[in-house]
Amino acid sequence: MRIALLEDELEQAQLIQAILSERGYQCDSFPTGQSFLSAALHESYDLMILDWQIPDMTGIEVLKSVRTHINWPIPVVFLTQRDSEADIVQALDAGADDFLAKPARAAELTARINALARRANPDSEKTTLEYGPFKINTQQRTVCLHGEMLTLTDKDFDLTLFLFQNQGRLLTREVLLERVWGLIKDVNTRTVDTHISRLRRRLGLNPENGFRIKTIYQRGYRLEAMKTEPTDTSVKSQATAGEVHT
Repeated sequence: MRIALLEDELEQAQLIQAILSERGYQCDSFPTGQSFLSAALHESYDLMILDWQIPDMTGIEVLKSVRTHINWPIPVVFLTQRDSEADIVQALDAGADDFLAKPARAAELTARINALARRANPDSEKTTLEYGPFKINTQQRTVCLHGEMLTLTDKDFDLTLFLFQNQGRLLTREVLLERVWGLIKDVNTRTVDTHISRLRRRLGLNPENGFRIKTIYQRGYRLEAMKTEPTDTSVKSQATAGEVHT
């Protein structure tokens, strides 16, 4: 799991990073709201931890910007010295998913993060997933489209599953290399682009099947659900039904 941390106190940031690193999380820390937002809008994070009082803007302002500009419901936790009921209510009303008071307690912080991760991805423990005409069996590692099994390599399956489980979310090439291929960030390869291009064809990602992979220039890819326009027949049928009931 990749976590973005907003914390302007160096010792606090290092402590939280150490706690999360020991539990297998990757945590990038940022001391200002602007640096945090710049990274958040261009990288792929699974969860965010925000302090409230930072030099250039408030944590609430950062949260509002996240909710405005990031088009998938990324979990956000406030970790701050402010702990009055009014503060908690304000943060939750602004879109926070959880609220913790400093100092961070390692076991509680980890438990809250794990709970939010499960809530953000409720399909993670299911063996059969359905997305429109696509049915994915995680145990048998198969993908069916309109009931017909598709021919995919193991890596194609891994990439397909990751894309659908993160539908609507910007996924950078670095994140795809890390999560699907298990490669480090600095690998210079067009493997991702090649697989994405092939997957578009193999999965039939088009308006008829309700999904597309959108290329985000110089950043990565996003699997998007597409709105399908009703056919002339259905429109006529709806109009006729409306006339019957008037």
